[in-house]
Amino acid sequence: MHGPAPASGPADGTANAPHATGRYRRDIDGLRALAILPVLLFHAHVPGFSGGYVGVDIFFVISGYLITGIIAREVDDRRFSLARFYERRFRRIMPALALMIMAVLGCAAWLYLPGDLEGVPRSALAATLFASNLWFFTDTGYFSGGADVKPLLHTWSLAVEEQYYIGFPILLMLLARHAPRWRTGVVAAIAAGSLALAIVMQRDTSGFTFYLLPTRAWELFAGALLALGAAPVVRARWLREAIAGCGLVAIVLAVALYDRTTTFPGVTALPPVLGSAALIHAAPGTRIGRMLGWRPLVGLGLISYSLYLWHWPLIVFTEYATDLPLSGGTQVAVIAASLLAGTLSWRFVERPFRVSQRVPRRAIFLFTGAAMGLLCVMALALLAMGGWPSRFAPRVLAQMAGQQDFAPTRKSCHDTFMRNATPCMLGAAVPPDAMLWGDSHGVELVYALSLDAKAQGRSLIERTTSSCPPVLVYQAKDTRCAAANQAAYDAIRADPGIRRVYLAAFWANGVFDDTAFVRQLDRTIAAIRGLGRQVVLIGPVPPQPFDVPRRLAHLAQAGQLEQARGIDRAYVEARTGHLRALFARWQARGVSLIDPVAALCPTGTCAIERDGKPLYFDSHHLSTAGARWVIAAGR
Repeated sequence: MHGPAPASGPADGTANAPHATGRYRRDIDGLRALAILPVLLFHAHVPGFSGGYVGVDIFFVISGYLITGIIAREVDDRRFSLARFYERRFRRIMPALALMIMAVLGCAAWLYLPGDLEGVPRSALAATLFASNLWFFTDTGYFSGGADVKPLLHTWSLAVEEQYYIGFPILLMLLARHAPRWRTGVVAAIAAGSLALAIVMQRDTSGFTFYLLPTRAWELFAGALLALGAAPVVRARWLREAIAGCGLVAIVLAVALYDRTTTFPGVTALPPVLGSAALIHAAPGTRIGRMLGWRPLVGLGLISYSLYLWHWPLIVFTEYATDLPLSGGTQVAVIAASLLAGTLSWRFVERPFRVSQRVPRRAIFLFTGAAMGLLCVMALALLAMGGWPSRFAPRVLAQMAGQQDFAPTRKSCHDTFMRNATPCMLGAAVPPDAMLWGDSHGVELVYALSLDAKAQGRSLIERTTSSCPPVLVYQAKDTRCAAANQAAYDAIRADPGIRRVYLAAFWANGVFDDTAFVRQLDRTIAAIRGLGRQVVLIGPVPPQPFDVPRRLAHLAQAGQLEQARGIDRAYVEARTGHLRALFARWQARGVSLIDPVAALCPTGTCAIERDGKPLYFDSHHLSTAGARWVIAAGR
């Protein structure tokens, strides 16, 4: 996450923080720039930066290196103070963070529709209390739907860092007192355990591996081990050049080759982490070190924390207001605005608060407490307003209500295999004669089918599993998909009463374009027909480039609801041509077809509303109204 949400900000001490020997290194500020640029360009959808989210890993390594160097040096000199440590953290983090959260609450209250607004104050509370990684772990995935309306999603990694720095200084203090010789070994052992856990859980789809400290700590520890002298000094110039070169290449390849489908973090986090560590350890005095010390890169590194804080809300609010992803002139404008906001925040917020003569210790603690209290009050007040629907006319709220028009059985009947629950039987209270087997796209469709079945005195079984298309031997990111699909097929084979099998999935999501996948689907259809069962293939649902209820609400707000248009039919057909090419052949073999494209796109563009109701509850899942229309048209 995975990912489109933001990576970590460089909240790793002062902008000119010294390294383990106490000397300022321009190349580390340049490395910050090498982290923030990919993050910014990835979130702005600039081609070539599909793996830009690895900037979080670079920042974690830098943070672990710089902060550990400071702590260890002060602990060894017996002058370390937790109060002074947290004073430095608050000076660095809170002023710019508090201003950004306050601005986000204000902008969201002005711009967001009720269903979208409710999550913002909750995330603001979590961000203020440095628990946003825990909140977003339970609320959304990094690359899942909904990230596009979460302007504080990027604060998750600040929470990871602050949770790390609650325990880590105490650990170093205890080791210095009781086991000074074991300090590096203990840190290395904890880092190895964290990395092992991240690798073991790398295919977990709950978000635990991505968001939570136990599987992220090793990245901070990688920098910490460098600061503690765990890596031997490299004296040979040629070897330092080689190590620095390899480190840079590892980062560049991860940024260029990774994307939203990459299993991350885990093993795939090793290249950016080790690459960053290699640059920190070997870059000084090398050609790459001099490149990282180039003034524009150093300047970008200096503003990287503020730039990080502001770029994501600017992107989210712009895309929300336009109902479109950034592109063209808008893309350039938002990137420029992010750079400007980052610069102003650094100059007028960050820098003044770092000067103890201007803001003494007592003042920074009072400011932090007051800012956190004010933000909590603002968030709670906004939360109590329940989305503040009175800001909008009834016609706007009616469209926005489409976000809740999903099957009432979705919570209880979807993903039963993953929950070890019994699959739902829908319709009349009689033995089932059909089954819908599919991914999350099948939930509303099976609900619509069940209404017809109940009216006819029939019933059917729902077996839907998120992100698992109904294809035998399909290798998904979640390895449990193969088991879920095999269980569905075995259930069909074991119950001769099931005479009809519906197959439904997000066929148009781009993942299934591979001809090898189509062959697997072909074999699955043949296998079901080989059992003597009828197959009904529910074809691709046209995906829209925007959240449909939100788009309709915006049009209703502007008095332009009659201009509601969906995606072009030609685009959908071209995107699913590999699948549609087999429709005639399958139908010739006795396979029935329900084609959502034919139902929703009778003309050149696809419908997104009918009779005043949204036909989708997000950008690609049919609402119950949409599903009922598709099923009725396919009779």
